[in-house]
Amino acid sequence: MKIAVIGATGFVGPKILDELLSRGHEVLGISRKNIVSDNPNLTYAAQDILNTNALAETLKGCDAVISAFNPGRPNPNAYHDYLTGAKAVLEAVKQSGVRRFITIGGAGSLYVADDVQLVDTPDFPKDFVPEASAARDFLNVLKEETALDWVFFSPAIEMHPGIKIGRTGKYRLGKDNPVFNDAHRSQLSVEDLAVVIADEVENAKHHKERFTAAY
Repeated sequence: MKIAVIGATGFVGPKILDELLSRGHEVLGISRKNIVSDNPNLTYAAQDILNTNALAETLKGCDAVISAFNPGRPNPNAYHDYLTGAKAVLEAVKQSGVRRFITIGGAGSLYVADDVQLVDTPDFPKDFVPEASAARDFLNVLKEETALDWVFFSPAIEMHPGIKIGRTGKYRLGKDNPVFNDAHRSQLSVEDLAVVIADEVENAKHHKERFTAAY
C-alpha cells in the first residue's frame, strides 16, 4: 500500500513511518521540512498543510492518509492552530480522492464518567486544555463527515516521551472510554501506538468512529 503520513517529523510521525516501512509499505512523509531519504520505499514532501490545493495534489494516488499533525508546543494559539490545521488536512484529503483517513487525536475527549470527558476533569493539565479541546471539536467535525472512511484515534492517557516501554506489539482496544490496566493506568508507548495505527491500516476494524488503545 502507499500511505501518506502528515506530521512525519514530529513525536508520533517518525514511529509510524518506521512501523509502516518495516511492513513493506510505500510511505510518503509530509512535513514542513524538506528531507532526503535513502530508503527506496520512503519519500518526503515539504508541504504547508494550510495550502489545501497543493496538499491535495500531493496526496493523490495514496491508499490511505494518516495525520499526526500537531501545531507544536509551547503555542499560545494552540486551539486555533490545531483546529485550523486539522480542518485543512481534512479538506485536502477530500479533494485528493483518498477515502481512508486516520487522524491521531488526543485522549482528552475520552469519557472517564457518564458525560464527563477527561479534558473537563480538575486534574487535566491546564497547558494541554486548548489543544485537547481543539482535538475534541475536530472529532465532532469528523462525526458529520460522510464522504470519507475516517477514523479518529485517541491515544492512551499516558502516551508521552517518558513512556520507555518501547515496541511490544501488544495492546488492548477500546472505543470512547480509556483502556486501563490492573493498576488503573492507561499507558501506551509511541512505538506501540505506531503498531496500532499500522494494524488499522492493514486490517481496518474501525469506520467513521473513534477508538483508543492501551496495555
